[in-house]
Amino acid sequence: MTYDQVVATSEAAGLIVMGAQHPRVSGAKQLDRGTLILLGAGSSFWPVLTASAEWLDGKPDPVDRWSLRVVGTLAENLGAQARYPFGGPPYAPFIDWALKSGRTFQSPVGALVHDTVGMMISLRGALHFDHEFNIPVADDPSPCINCPAPCASACPVGALNAKTFYDVDACHGYLRTPPGQACMTQGCAARLACPLSAGAGRRAEQSAHHMRAFHPE
Repeated sequence: MTYDQVVATSEAAGLIVMGAQHPRVSGAKQLDRGTLILLGAGSSFWPVLTASAEWLDGKPDPVDRWSLRVVGTLAENLGAQARYPFGGPPYAPFIDWALKSGRTFQSPVGALVHDTVGMMISLRGALHFDHEFNIPVADDPSPCINCPAPCASACPVGALNAKTFYDVDACHGYLRTPPGQACMTQGCAARLACPLSAGAGRRAEQSAHHMRAFHPE
């Protein structure tokens, strides 16, 4: 098994590799050996998902059901164990794994930011291999260090901010208003303000789906 093989196979399935680590070295929670590969949504995810049986059957939780099938199949074909950020409690410590991958960081407003998809992070699963194999060294500093932090001032009601990080009630309150429909249909203004978020290739309809899941009222 090679890292490039995992990348190519994952991309063919509609996912991107968002980080890799050796838990023995990184100190990843709940793991102490092998190689951990984090998988998430990139620009090809949405068209693959919306053409799938899980999306078209009209049943609840199509994204999670798609992820179970696709990540599970990848794990079976590649000889790994599948892990998921949903299905708990208890939940797998995906935030810890992401931060220890060296490619995800805490943004000025508290939300995670990734080196290629910015604040449009959608982790769909992980592959845990029992053995270690070569992975790229991720040692770049946080992209937020020299960033003017437009995320800290983009929210119209300051729900995502650098002081209290996240005021959930203020966010939901704004989403109930007519001006808040821009976030509901286009995506969170603060997350979109991150200069790296464009790298996700996120479609408006995908953001709208996630926003409806977050704010179903």
